[in-house]
Amino acid sequence: MSLFSSNNPALKEEAFMQAAVPQAVEGPVMTLNGTIAKSALLLGIVLAFAVFSWDLFAVMGVPLPFLMSIPLIGVGLAFLIVFKKHWAAYIAPIYCALQGLFLGGVSGILETKFPGIANQAMLLTFTVFGSMLLLYSTRVIRATERFKSIILTATFGIFCYYMVSFVLQFFGVEMALIHSTGTAGIIFSVLVVIIAAMNLILDFDTIEQGVAYGAPKNMEWYAAFGLAVTLIWLYIEILRLLSKLNSRN
Repeated sequence: MSLFSSNNPALKEEAFMQAAVPQAVEGPVMTLNGTIAKSALLLGIVLAFAVFSWDLFAVMGVPLPFLMSIPLIGVGLAFLIVFKKHWAAYIAPIYCALQGLFLGGVSGILETKFPGIANQAMLLTFTVFGSMLLLYSTRVIRATERFKSIILTATFGIFCYYMVSFVLQFFGVEMALIHSTGTAGIIFSVLVVIIAAMNLILDFDTIEQGVAYGAPKNMEWYAAFGLAVTLIWLYIEILRLLSKLNSRN
């Protein structure tokens, strides 16, 4: 699993506010169009490496230890970007390339068991993205402080649950809900998908605030990275949910 959310610490209003202070005097500033362009580039990198990994899996298979190591490296890179925001232009493409390899491999594995599942997951991911963007732009859903607090708490709780589960796997202990195909496991996955989708609202709001604060130009990469993290997480959770549903058939 990837480090998540716009409370994924990658998209914090404070980060843009602090970055904007030295820009009060001079220098190019962050724009919405620039952020969109960089987000599209990063997602293109994810897609390109996912296709490569998928083809590699089809030809020679993908070693499971290799796949499992990628999210851990990704978490490390994500934290590095959080603390070295000005490195985002260099690290974010590497992060997205690695996540693309992971997504392609995992999607290929599940595709052999459930044909069509990868396309369904991708379609649903972008459908959710478009729906959240529409709801945010029309202000049907507003990123109020209470809303942010609830989503932050839920996201942090999910992150901790996943991390504990990952550690316990080394001791042969598998926590319930994450991999369960029972009713409780499916409800859990639905809730995680909803939380991931709500994080998109926070992403949109924080990017908008970054532009409003006049953050420096390099923060476009930082913002694009945060949005990519959320979309990758959302795709993984939708893929997990679909695999659970297909396993019940």
